[in-house]
Amino acid sequence: MPIIYLSPSTQQNNYYVNGGTEEEWMNRLADALEPYLTASGIRYVRNTPEMTAASSIRASNQGRYDLHLALHSNAAPEGLYGQKRGIIVFYYPGSSRGQTAAELVTDGLKEIYPLPNNVRAEPSTSIGEVRQPKAPSVFIELGYHDNRDDAVWIKNNLDAAARSIALSLTEYFGVPFLTPRAYQNAVVDVNWGSLNIRDKPDPASYVVARAPDGARLTVINQYKNWYVVRYDGIVGWANADFVTLV
Repeated sequence: MPIIYLSPSTQQNNYYVNGGTEEEWMNRLADALEPYLTASGIRYVRNTPEMTAASSIRASNQGRYDLHLALHSNAAPEGLYGQKRGIIVFYYPGSSRGQTAAELVTDGLKEIYPLPNNVRAEPSTSIGEVRQPKAPSVFIELGYHDNRDDAVWIKNNLDAAARSIALSLTEYFGVPFLTPRAYQNAVVDVNWGSLNIRDKPDPASYVVARAPDGARLTVINQYKNWYVVRYDGIVGWANADFVTLV
């Protein structure tokens, strides 16, 4: 299964013009994003507000992630406070995977941001969370929090932004986009040793776990004849023909 390092801003001293901080609102965006990731079978590990950008990078590099996703909002330079609007999605130059992911996220956000011409993907070598992660990195600056219109848009569109980002990530990873639904309990129902749980809804895809007959599963979602399931802490895809809801 794809797995990302999810890194919302830890910048608690960057204040929104209409209240709150960058750390607060980007963590709220991450909260909104998590159910969409899980619904589509994308695993994640997330930093905490007590961490810093440096410790988030270290944590990311200590694991094996398919993408490092940093969630931030921007601020105009001195002399232009409150005058700039737009979204920038940064990637590291030379990282083809990072650029692809950034461009997909950019295209998605253009569809929901009121000024689509102000949404762009851009390479950067100066941002630590773009330059230093081992995994391909995408660093989203979701509007300018010193601009009232952008600050209001961010706060009013957390779910829309989360859905857009998740949709772009499913395209990037080649998995179906699914909306969250209520979980269901289930058991493995096979006539042989175990059920293969795979990283994609494809019988030829990689096996991430094997669940024996009678093992309990949590069904997170469904796509055609496949379930997104959680088994023993692992999220993957299981053929629905061999799973019985209980």
